[in-house]
Amino acid sequence: MTSCAGFSDDLWDNFGDQNIYGQKPVSDKEFEQALESKKKKKPKKNKDIPKGQELYKGSDVVKPAETPVILIPTTLIIEDTQIPIGHYQVEGEMKDGKPYLKFYQAHFLKAQIPAIETDDDFNQDNVNFVKLLEENEHQVKIIFGSLDFNAYSIINIAE
Repeated sequence: MTSCAGFSDDLWDNFGDQNIYGQKPVSDKEFEQALESKKKKKPKKNKDIPKGQELYKGSDVVKPAETPVILIPTTLIIEDTQIPIGHYQVEGEMKDGKPYLKFYQAHFLKAQIPAIETDDDFNQDNVNFVKLLEENEHQVKIIFGSLDFNAYSIINIAE
């Protein structure tokens, strides 16, 4: 039986000062210095983020995964508020004893609409839900459920 394995002490010497990707080798000291300089840099804040109410702040108890998401396939209008096409996280809130549905994108409040509280769970399997249903040719019904309350809102479709 024959083996073709060969060993060499100077195997790494054949690569020279650069590897096949054009990178230069660095010493342990240079590596540590690079790590330290990265730790000292503070992340830049993005000043282009639009101002508005945020859904989640650093230490909120509510987790984004618990907030249901809805796809609005057409522009909706309620009073003076337009809800454009898009995906939204929807959170319910009681204000002065009245339910409201808040629509968020990228944790910024985009719309807030009044709703009607109900005991109906709309035959949904989950406690937290939001769904868009066709009401008629000109309106949709958004149903919402959470641990706090269930509600719905009938909204006009933009013509």
